[in-house]
Amino acid sequence: MLRPIAKILSLLFHPLFVVTYLLLVLFAVNPYLFSVQDAKGQGLVLISVVFLSVLFPMVVIIMLRFLGFIESLELKDRMERIGPLIGTGLFYMWLYINIYQNPAIPRAFSLMVLGSTIGLFLAFFMNNFSKVSLHAVGMGGFVTAILLIRFLFSYDFFILGLGPLGTYKIHPDLLVYGSIIIAGLVGTSRLYLNAHSRDQVMGGFLIGVIAQIIAFRFMY
Repeated sequence: MLRPIAKILSLLFHPLFVVTYLLLVLFAVNPYLFSVQDAKGQGLVLISVVFLSVLFPMVVIIMLRFLGFIESLELKDRMERIGPLIGTGLFYMWLYINIYQNPAIPRAFSLMVLGSTIGLFLAFFMNNFSKVSLHAVGMGGFVTAILLIRFLFSYDFFILGLGPLGTYKIHPDLLVYGSIIIAGLVGTSRLYLNAHSRDQVMGGFLIGVIAQIIAFRFMY
């Protein structure tokens, strides 16, 4: 029973989805940071981010699998990660270059993308020595980015509109608690699935944290 749940958590919070989740959080917390505040404009930004941070890297990984360079899409072998990490890192660099000079995109999101890019290349370097958990790298960056959002935007609450489900006032601290709980569940799932050791999960999380801090120091 627990194994399917662990697999679902690993899929829902795959490291490729982290940048998209952070963008959605920023849309929810302060949509006025973006020069495009209408649904169509925000949708175009979201599509661009999803293409460069999710779909294109997935295409690279699938192509590598089709060509026989990797045996599994789960990248269980440490050496199989080299090509996907390089390809994904290049797309993240492309995304960062495109949004950094874009006046429609706030610096806060550029920071998060830069942190994610740094995290990828740090993971690529550490992959030469240990099979660090890429899920944990993503979660470390996610939690740190949420903490930075809480630090940069000290609101008492923000309004979350869920259409027919209603509109709710959310305290920003709930984002922090929620991100920590999610990170804990994802890390536990990777351990339960025997995908990584505890050191690999903790090391990956630390890489994600350090990467976002480096990006913050660089941009602020």
